[in-house]
Amino acid sequence: MSAVLRGFIRNGRVEVDEPIDMPEGTKVVVAPERMSQEEGPVTPEEIARVLAAMQRLQPLDIPDEVEADLNAWERTLNQRGIDRSESGIEDVFR
Repeated sequence: MSAVLRGFIRNGRVEVDEPIDMPEGTKVVVAPERMSQEEGPVTPEEIARVLAAMQRLQPLDIPDEVEADLNAWERTLNQRGIDRSESGIEDVFR
């Protein structure tokens, strides 16, 4: 049996919104619900914190030979996509 139950914490216990039809003693896993966009926009403080963290990032130093390998691999992948697209969209996802 698999079910998603919604509820909340009250006095340190989980309470669900609707009655549960499970046998007594059934083991369950409880995980907090992820925040969604409906919970509000990102605050100016959070935006400032993220921008400050991004400014502290150092550029990635990739040796020339590694960069050449990465570029060759990217060209191979791009060509593979082109080749597959010529055979029809149904073959692209195989």
